[in-house]
Amino acid sequence: MNINNYPLNGLYDELIDAAGKPRPPAKALFEYLAAFDPAELNARRAAVDAAIMTMGITFTIYSDGTNIDRAWPFDIIPRIMGNHEWRRVDAGLRQRLKALNLFINDLYNGQKIVKDGVFPIEVLAGSKNFREQCKGITPRFGVWAHICGTDLVRDADGTIYVLEDNLRVPSGVSYMLENRMLMKRLFPELFQKSEILPVDDYTTRLHETLAALSPYPGERPVIAVLTPGIYNSAYFEHSYLAQQMGAVLVEGPDLVVAEDDCVYMKTIDGLRRIDVIYRRIDDDFLDPESFRPDSALGVPGLMRAWRRGKVAIANAPGAGVADDKVVYTFVPKIIKYYLDEDAILPNVPSYLCMDAKEREYVLANLDKLVVKPANESGGYGMIIGPRATPAERERFREQILADPRNYMAQPTLSLSTAPTLVDGGLAPRHLDLRPFVLQSENMYVTTGGLTRVAMREGSLVVNSSQGGGSKDTWIVEERR
Repeated sequence: MNINNYPLNGLYDELIDAAGKPRPPAKALFEYLAAFDPAELNARRAAVDAAIMTMGITFTIYSDGTNIDRAWPFDIIPRIMGNHEWRRVDAGLRQRLKALNLFINDLYNGQKIVKDGVFPIEVLAGSKNFREQCKGITPRFGVWAHICGTDLVRDADGTIYVLEDNLRVPSGVSYMLENRMLMKRLFPELFQKSEILPVDDYTTRLHETLAALSPYPGERPVIAVLTPGIYNSAYFEHSYLAQQMGAVLVEGPDLVVAEDDCVYMKTIDGLRRIDVIYRRIDDDFLDPESFRPDSALGVPGLMRAWRRGKVAIANAPGAGVADDKVVYTFVPKIIKYYLDEDAILPNVPSYLCMDAKEREYVLANLDKLVVKPANESGGYGMIIGPRATPAERERFREQILADPRNYMAQPTLSLSTAPTLVDGGLAPRHLDLRPFVLQSENMYVTTGGLTRVAMREGSLVVNSSQGGGSKDTWIVEERR
């Protein structure tokens, strides 16, 4: 496939430089692809699509009250980054998660960061994810967010920014693993020629992370993945991770908290104790005795068992207090406060609507900014000002004025692009990257992550539920 006709658009492209040549880490890929004519490349793409259907790699979208399973959208041109650049990203992610866990633990205990005036009490008071039920608790190793998915973007000048931290129930890692498996099937020769760093050990590392949390050291822990059920959009991932780890996949009604405050799974042979729960259910639905009494997804008494140290839960209840787009704006200060270090990875410049001067700027520039609510995810509830109608901007103006604590704004970044196979040829499409970080006794960062790509021309929305797709992410060891 010839890249000479690839349209350069003045933005940073992950694989092609400003002169139209492959960047050094992508050189081997394009030398390899040059031997393919478009028909052969599209035949391989069709083979991958067929494999996705056969293997049942799906996600669920919700439309008009119905659940629709769709095949996972996958682009066969990988996103590539050199390991020398990746090492800085790795260090920044480790720094960030370490500081965030110290922050969460402080908020539920001494709240020193509030007393010292670094984190405003009004931000904490307005947090929808701060859980009074968690006050006074310090989980094992002081870690609350054991699994984090941090979204990264690159701007037109090549700077990598942190867009947001996902600390409640981050998803997508199964697709990262499946993408790699599909690419090994598709281009096995490339994996023999190139030093592409592996991601295959993720489920082993996840198991180690969870096992270290067990309240019963010295015993082989029983780990359960707690899922809302088959109609959840990430159910494929829940079942995949359980199977890969050798964990049990359970729903709320499968578990019971007994008089000894231990959690047990109901089996045909009687009750079996569960030591660690990897929960994929939001806090509100975890335990009807502590949170929403109408929840049929959770386990009555689960919070009591956790508070008394009879079961470990990952991510810990209450970890979402740091998973807030307003709290996000304070993360560089959080890193400085707890670690006495400057942030390695910068935040996207942000404006807090709860600050009068910054709110005034946001309201005057709604046509230039991206405005996000504090606790929505998946690209929902936000407005991209330059692409919004006047009526949409006016509606957001009213929402900001009604609840300024709930909104923050950022400039519209010129997100980097990467060549994507579209209609038989290569076209630039915007993308982001979600690496995954594990922390309990030790810390582990994936070498790469889930690259999500906006398949529609010009779109900045990469979420699969809104038409996005994904790519395999290659971190390549460069020869110097």
